[in-house]
Amino acid sequence: MAVTSEATTVWHGDLTSGAGTVTLDSSGAASMAVNWRARSEGVAGDAAVSTPEELLGAAHASCFSMAFANALAEAGTPPESLQTTAAVTFDVASGITGSHLLVSAIVPGIDEAAFQRIAEEAKAGCPVSRALAGVPITLEASLA
Repeated sequence: MAVTSEATTVWHGDLTSGAGTVTLDSSGAASMAVNWRARSEGVAGDAAVSTPEELLGAAHASCFSMAFANALAEAGTPPESLQTTAAVTFDVASGITGSHLLVSAIVPGIDEAAFQRIAEEAKAGCPVSRALAGVPITLEASLA
């Protein structure tokens, strides 16, 4: 079964002085401001501002967490908790240059080697990781 998720951005003005708002349409759960300054300089300004890379990071972190939780459960060691941060790097000249996954997990009954192997497999199998196949994806996974 295929599920389609949508987000809509309304933009006003040119790239450098304009601004927009992105809304997650499927859930209506979030609406965020976006602008070039936040994206190119890391400067949010006065209001809460997001970037396409931050939104991509949110997608990558949540997708990896789901894939990792599933893989751990299938191995007979379901996690108590996973905390995943995805740091997506953007370079004005090169575009998106990578995603770094930082994971801290509480997984009773697993040894370090199995934990690392399953983390790497989840990274490779995560649908967002597969969509990002054109950029390096790194992983730091630790048992808490």
